[in-house]
Amino acid sequence: MKQKKRADLIFRLGFYLLLGLFLFCPDLLLAQAAAPAAPPSPAPVVSAPSPSSGSGGSSGIAVDSAYILQKNDEIRITVFGEEDMTTETRISKTGNIAFPLLGSLKIDGMTIDQATSQIRRMLDKDYIVNPQVRITLMEYAKQRITILGQVKAPGEMELPVEGGLDLLGAVAMAGGFTRIADPGRVTVRRNVDGKDIVLRVNAKDLEKNDNVKPFLVKPGDTITVPESIF
Repeated sequence: MKQKKRADLIFRLGFYLLLGLFLFCPDLLLAQAAAPAAPPSPAPVVSAPSPSSGSGGSSGIAVDSAYILQKNDEIRITVFGEEDMTTETRISKTGNIAFPLLGSLKIDGMTIDQATSQIRRMLDKDYIVNPQVRITLMEYAKQRITILGQVKAPGEMELPVEGGLDLLGAVAMAGGFTRIADPGRVTVRRNVDGKDIVLRVNAKDLEKNDNVKPFLVKPGDTITVPESIF
């Protein structure tokens, strides 16, 4: 009985409260009724995985099969269906690589096609019937020259991949001649057919005479710029 009276009392208090708000603060009730509903929260955005994720690295450099492999080239060798034989290696200074089952192989100086055929024949002879071999060039050999003497930044430098660097370009890459350099007596030490030769170059003529043919540097050259005697 007491609970019923209490509920009746609460009901009456609520009714009178609403009535008072309606009579004395109608704007508050109207504003509350007109307020727009809050928009639903947007669904969380989940980024799709990149197509390249898990691809296993670079696909290599697109070169013709007639490209001649060089010492320090980085290559990848794959045999279809034999994933454990996949080998990514750099051709050594002696021109060799190490390959599963076959051991040490000399491939420097071969075209990609010739090296592929050799590995295929050797595998087919003793290990795998009709193997499908692929060689991919991953990185060109780093071709370097050394420039010494009277230049502002002497030392070893890497040649551009596209080649075609001349002597003056090499000097520019080394910061240019110093104030006491003698550009007229530059020497270039070069290996030709296994023998070292020394070439003398007048870089002063190259600078001033447009009719003089540019002197192209080659990988392994050592350029020395002497000090002026005067």
